[in-house]
Amino acid sequence: MIESKLLQSGITKIAGVDEAGRGPCAGPLVVSAVILKDPTSSELDGVRDSKELSAPQRDRMYEVILNNSVAYSIIEFSAAEIDLLGLHKCNLEGMRRAVHALKVKPEYILTDGYSIPGMTEPNLAVWKGDQVAISISAASILAKVYRDRIMIELDRKYPNYGLANHKGYITALHTAAIKKYGVLPIHRKSFSNIAEILKTKN
Repeated sequence: MIESKLLQSGITKIAGVDEAGRGPCAGPLVVSAVILKDPTSSELDGVRDSKELSAPQRDRMYEVILNNSVAYSIIEFSAAEIDLLGLHKCNLEGMRRAVHALKVKPEYILTDGYSIPGMTEPNLAVWKGDQVAISISAASILAKVYRDRIMIELDRKYPNYGLANHKGYITALHTAAIKKYGVLPIHRKSFSNIAEILKTKN
């Protein structure tokens, strides 16, 4: 665990940062940052990369993480913002905002895959960070659960699209629903599949 080396150096306020929702063509991009009280705590033994956990497991660990955090934050970017600014720019800006939104200033920041330009605090981009750094894994769970709950709410608002099941990702059923019922405000028009459908409609 990367955090162990930082803890040995006397660095205790370690922020993990990760996102959920880069790949889907519908719904928000969600970025989370979290500082754990004790990254080595046995209470966090169930924390993994969010993709390795079932939905019920993620829901349980979401509460465990909140109870074992010094501070956390969750930032959203809508489909319209993604279309306007670009996905990668939103991701980087989301990481910055998530760190700045923490009520406790981190001494060190660990991010999954991408470094955060312009940060004054020391930070490290970790390859497959959600698998090797528990702080990043915790952030990935917070972001994933938070976003999934948004998609379930959106499914109630737009019941014909199956959003609660595929969470906005491109599937055959999702594509068929878009072609039948139309492109929604929550769809990312800058994504190639949505742009193609819009082009055929015109």
